Amino acid sequence: MKVSSRKLVFFKFFYFAFFLLGLIACEDHDNLKVPREIEVQDFVWKGMNLYYLWQQDVADLADERFSGQPQLNDYLSQFVNPRDLFQQLRTSPEIDRFSVIYSDYRVLEGVLSGTIKNNGVDFQLLYKPGSDTQIFGWVRYILPNSDAAGKDIQRGDIFYAVNGTPLTVSNYQELLSTDAYTLNLASYDSGNITPNGRQVSLVKSVLSENPVYLTRIIDTGSHKVGYLMYNAFYGAFDGQLNEAFGQLKQANVTDLVLDLRYNSGGSIASATRLASMITGQFTGQIFASQRWNEKAQEYLESLSAESLRNRFTTTLANGTPLQSLYMTRVFVLTTASTASASELLIHFLEPYVQVIQIGTTTVGKNVGSITLYDSPNFQKENVNPRHRYAMQPIVVKTVNKNGFGDYTTGLAPDVVQPEDLANLGELGNPTEPLLETAIAIITGSGRPAHRSQMMFSLVSDSKTLSGQSGMYVDKQP
Repeated sequence: MKVSSRKLVFFKFFYFAFFLLGLIACEDHDNLKVPREIEVQDFVWKGMNLYYLWQQDVADLADERFSGQPQLNDYLSQFVNPRDLFQQLRTSPEIDRFSVIYSDYRVLEGVLSGTIKNNGVDFQLLYKPGSDTQIFGWVRYILPNSDAAGKDIQRGDIFYAVNGTPLTVSNYQELLSTDAYTLNLASYDSGNITPNGRQVSLVKSVLSENPVYLTRIIDTGSHKVGYLMYNAFYGAFDGQLNEAFGQLKQANVTDLVLDLRYNSGGSIASATRLASMITGQFTGQIFASQRWNEKAQEYLESLSAESLRNRFTTTLANGTPLQSLYMTRVFVLTTASTASASELLIHFLEPYVQVIQIGTTTVGKNVGSITLYDSPNFQKENVNPRHRYAMQPIVVKTVNKNGFGDYTTGLAPDVVQPEDLANLGELGNPTEPLLETAIAIITGSGRPAHRSQMMFSLVSDSKTLSGQSGMYVDKQP
C-alpha cells in the first residue's frame, strides 16, 4: 500500500516519537538529538508544524524547510526565548490575533477553566470622547464571593485612573495587571468623565468564576420568559448550566433570552451542549464541523472523520441527561465583547431555529485553539518534567451544518441597541434596556423607546486582559 509523504510525517511522529522531515532512511542516532537548551524551542516548532491552522502560509514551518534534526537545531538555536520563536512562527497579526504561549501550563489551565487571580470586577475599557489615547473603564458586573463583592463598587461605576494614574492606551495593561490596586472613580454625564473623589482598593486572589451568573423567570402576560446570563463556556460548569436549564424547564418557560453580552467564549463542546439544551429536537444532527490545516485534516479524517463533527447530544460528558427546552426560537443579547464560542452558538443554531440577536455586533472570531504540551503526542501525559511551557495555538476553523463559518467581521444584530452608560439597568430585571427590548418583541407590545446614546470605541475588557477570550477544542480528536 502506498503511503502519502504527508501521512508518513504523521506516522513517524506519532508512532516513533521523532521527527525526520521526510527522510525515509535511518539516520545516525546522534543526528536525532535535541540539545537540552533548545528542547522547548523544539517542542514549539514541531507542535506548530503539525497543528497550526496557517502552517502552509509560514515559510519556516514548511515540511521541507529543514533537511533533518541537525539543521532544525541550528535554526532553533537562534531563539533564546521560546516566546520569540513562537511569534516568529505565527502568521500576520491581522490574521492570527489569538494564538498564545505560556511558560507555565498551570496558569493556562486556570485561564481555560475560569480559575485565575481575580478581584471580582468585570469591566470594559473605552476611549474617552475625542481622544485616541485617554481611556476609562466601567464595571459590567461583580463576581460573588470576590474581594469586590464586599466593597463599595457595583455595576455601572466608572473609573478613570488606577492608583491615581489616569488610564491611557499605553499604560492600562501594566496598571491593571498587578495583584492589588486602587480604582479612582468618576461620575458620568452625557459622555463627560468627571473624577468624584471616590476610590476603591481591590486585591486579587485565585477565584473560580461560575459562568452561570443569573437565572430568572419572568411572567409577562401569557408568556413565561426564561432569562439566563451566561458569561463563559467553561466545561467544568456544564453541570451548573444544566441545572439552570432544569429550573427553566420545570417552570415551563415559553420563551428564552440568553444573555451573552460579556461572554468571550470557551469550549466548543460546552457550546454544543448548550445548543442541545436550548433545543432537544435535533439529536444526532451536525451542530459544528472542524476544519484543521490540510495536513492535520487529512490525517485526522483517515483515523475518524466523525471525531471532527460536533453533534447535538442528549447528555453531559459524564452521562447526565440534558434538561432540554425544545425551543424553536431564542433571543440572544450581544455586545462587542461577545466572541468565539458565543458566536459559534448563535451562528450555528441559525440553520435549525430562529435566533433573534439584540445589541451590537460581535467580535468575529471563527477559529479555535488547542492546548499543546511538550510530550510525545502533545498531550499532558508523559509531559517533559524539565519545564512547564505549553502553547494554545489556533488550529481549527469551525463551520455550520451548511459549511459556512466566515464571520470575521462579527455577527450583526437583528435589533441594534448599544448599552447606555447613563441607563445600564439591573441585570435580569425586566426593565434592563436590552432585556426589555427582548420582552417587548416576545409579547408583541412594540419595541420600547430608548433615547439616543453616546457611542464609545472599545479598547479591551477584563476577560481579554486575563487571556479568557477564545474558543478551544477540549482535546485532540
